[in-house]
Amino acid sequence: MKKLILVSLVILLYQKWGVIDSYFNPLPDYSQAHDGQVILYSTEWCGYCKKTRALLNENNIAFYEYDIEKSEEGNAQHKKLGGRGVPVLLINGEVIKGYNPTRILALANKL
Repeated sequence: MKKLILVSLVILLYQKWGVIDSYFNPLPDYSQAHDGQVILYSTEWCGYCKKTRALLNENNIAFYEYDIEKSEEGNAQHKKLGGRGVPVLLINGEVIKGYNPTRILALANKL
């Protein structure tokens, strides 16, 4: 029984490690360096990045963009934010991974 509880605890810790880590190591807020704008981490070839750019432009949302393949600073920030793919957006200290228009607009309209 003790082994089952221990194994369950280890599995739970593994599954929730991102939440636990973010509690002890909060994400840096890079938006202060860009006057509180939305920051988009993208690549030139990504289709969802193009959709994200179009969404931001259509809704007149000011944003600063880093091409993570061309910008060392952008690539480093992308990694620190836990980015494993693109697009990644930083809006008001909140990270959005992937193309999620509903969430993007909801957070951007709070600016």
